[in-house]
Amino acid sequence: MGKKVVVVVDDNLNNLLLEKDLLEVAGFEVFEAENAADAIAIIKKEIPDIIIMDVRLPDMRGTEAARILRRNQETSHIPIVFVTASVMAEGKEEIEAIPNSGFIGKPIDTRTFVKDISLFFKV
Repeated sequence: MGKKVVVVVDDNLNNLLLEKDLLEVAGFEVFEAENAADAIAIIKKEIPDIIIMDVRLPDMRGTEAARILRRNQETSHIPIVFVTASVMAEGKEEIEAIPNSGFIGKPIDTRTFVKDISLFFKV
């Protein structure tokens, strides 16, 4: 079995690099995107094992990008973990409305990030 492939989507470069580093150290192959349009293109090409997506992206909300991915047969099954600083009630409902998704709060805990992400994998 090869490396697990993950796509990390975040418009904040610091967050993106931190998440990428943590995942690479844990043995993941990481692709990155800074907006939803790039993310969707990469995800359709690479078909990752998991997607880590910021909710607030410059071109559309992460949840909107997730809905687009859910409508595509090749990407409809991929677990999506939203990383968000604001888990208000309405944001929570927005995320819970997307099948096979979950969220972790920002700032991420660097000690538990990879373990938290791993919980979303179908083993």
